[in-house]
Amino acid sequence: MLQTIARGLAPLALAAGLFSGLAAPAFSEAPASVTDRVTDFMLDNGMQVVVVEDHRAPVVQQMVWYRAGSADEPKGESGVAHFLEHLMFKATTNMASGELSATVAANGGEDNAFTSYDYTAYYQRVAADRLELMMKMEADRMVNLILSEDDIRTERDVILEERNMRTDNNPRALFGEQMNAAQYLNSRYGLPVIGWRHEMEELSRADALDFYHTYYAPNDAILVVSGDVDPAEVRRLAETYYGVIPANPNLPERIRAQEPPQTAARRLTYKDARVAQPYVSRSYLAPERDPGDQKKAAALTLLAEMLGGGNTSYLAEKLQFDTQAAVWSNAYYSGTSVDKTTFDLVVVPADGVSLEEAEAALDMALADFMERGVDMEQLERIKMQLRASQIYQQDNVDGIANRYGSALAVGLSVKDIQDWPEILQSVTADEIMEAARDVLRPESSVTGWLMRQDEEEVMQ
Repeated sequence: MLQTIARGLAPLALAAGLFSGLAAPAFSEAPASVTDRVTDFMLDNGMQVVVVEDHRAPVVQQMVWYRAGSADEPKGESGVAHFLEHLMFKATTNMASGELSATVAANGGEDNAFTSYDYTAYYQRVAADRLELMMKMEADRMVNLILSEDDIRTERDVILEERNMRTDNNPRALFGEQMNAAQYLNSRYGLPVIGWRHEMEELSRADALDFYHTYYAPNDAILVVSGDVDPAEVRRLAETYYGVIPANPNLPERIRAQEPPQTAARRLTYKDARVAQPYVSRSYLAPERDPGDQKKAAALTLLAEMLGGGNTSYLAEKLQFDTQAAVWSNAYYSGTSVDKTTFDLVVVPADGVSLEEAEAALDMALADFMERGVDMEQLERIKMQLRASQIYQQDNVDGIANRYGSALAVGLSVKDIQDWPEILQSVTADEIMEAARDVLRPESSVTGWLMRQDEEEVMQ
């Protein structure tokens, strides 16, 4: 995450790098043993509070998550959620522009923010005895933001330059945008989090303030405090600073346009002279994790790990070692979203292997997997790795705080988060294959080729 040009777009927002997000661990949820250190409660104004205790060092992290991201933007205003994220570091009625970040830095801490499709989050990491000061400042900008026309012009130029750096000058990012646009015909997930340039150029003070006054309210927010803290003290401070902020009685219900059933495979090619490494990318519409209903998402999580989770995965064995058609392959699935997500595959062909041949090799490998089914030894090995990773995750309280915040922001409950590791362990081979048959269907796919400008295009 960048603090200057970009105050951190989430990985989903970027969809940029060849390996961006795709190689993330499949098992990224809080270990069950952490549950004893998690306390949650609700303030009278509807703000949810989660406390994650870790007393090994006198450090605390405060995170405020708003259940509003780019998928909640009005039509024609793509990028306004991320734009507002930048503007939140401007002046309030009680703080000068940049004062919050300057105060954090003066206290030896760090702060930042990030925007995703489904949420926007702000955090500060400081010494534990500075928590009250952080709450006071964060609560202040929840309700007292002041924006001038100069702020709008300056920060609009910043986000346009950010788009120029991260997207317009990166063929992989441009390709990723087109893949998303092809996959999502109706859902707002088809739009880039940073926004389309022509709409970003028109974002106004009124656009930013309308989004702010609609969604930045305690009853649309989650406070996650992790580190060397006492839950009773966190409750006292939260009630003092956040609890006095009135709820927004007009908070809109989170109803979005849904993706219709996809009944035909879609294809695209993207050519750019700047492409250093051509590759094949494929996405399938897939179900997300839902409250109280996470079994299929767990099966897809394990399926992604089996197919593309490193050098011992099925695709690596078939494409990188057996046929040597690829130098790299990956499968990726993340179900932490409000609406339908995707199951993704990537194949980077070996020297002398065309994209057409790489795609054919991918199709053959998938067909072979569907015929052979799950390797039970591999499944048990993955589950063992999962159990080990959950132990290691106990050493990362910041990561745990992020996992709680992101999951709660998309509608999951604390119980859903705490049940997730056990659900993963309970998934059977039959359930994995059922999920594979439901999701890995050609008619629900988008296949894209990222190519050099001078490459010959041969479509199947």
